[in-house]
Amino acid sequence: ILQAEAIAYEDLGTEAIRKLELEGLVTMIPRRGAEVAKISEKNLKDVLEVRTCLDSLAVRLACQRITDEQIDDDFVLATKTGEATAITKADVKLHDVIVRATGNERLQQMINTLSEQMYRYRFEYIKDSAYHALLIEEHRRIYESIAARDEERAVAEITQHIENQLYTIRKHLHFTE
Repeated sequence: ILQAEAIAYEDLGTEAIRKLELEGLVTMIPRRGAEVAKISEKNLKDVLEVRTCLDSLAVRLACQRITDEQIDDDFVLATKTGEATAITKADVKLHDVIVRATGNERLQQMINTLSEQMYRYRFEYIKDSAYHALLIEEHRRIYESIAARDEERAVAEITQHIENQLYTIRKHLHFTE
């Protein structure tokens, strides 16, 4: 039984590495194994282009479907905090509330998969304290547009939020264009 368990664990590990490779988070190197994939400008752009489409749909649906109960203290908190760790948690919370408010399970799955790739970019964006005030302001505007059920404004705000993220990450990682 121990040998069977060891094989099962090895298979799980191999499968996990394959999944990470498919998501672009690790690179397989022959005869060496896996290493964390470097952040490339193309991958950053690709991920943020997809995120713009999915998040635009999410805020549009959230405007249509969000309940008053979902516009709660946690949602408001995501727009009012100023410390880096708290901003990271608030950023995740804000996007989670929006995605849950859509009521669309397939969209939630797609955004959750993309979120795994976004995590490393989110870190690059939030670690620069010069952008904290802007990020909080963006959250406030996104929140207000959804609370007002203003779809066009919500789409414009989430799009601007993502464009600012692209600009900031590119600048921080010294990408050129």
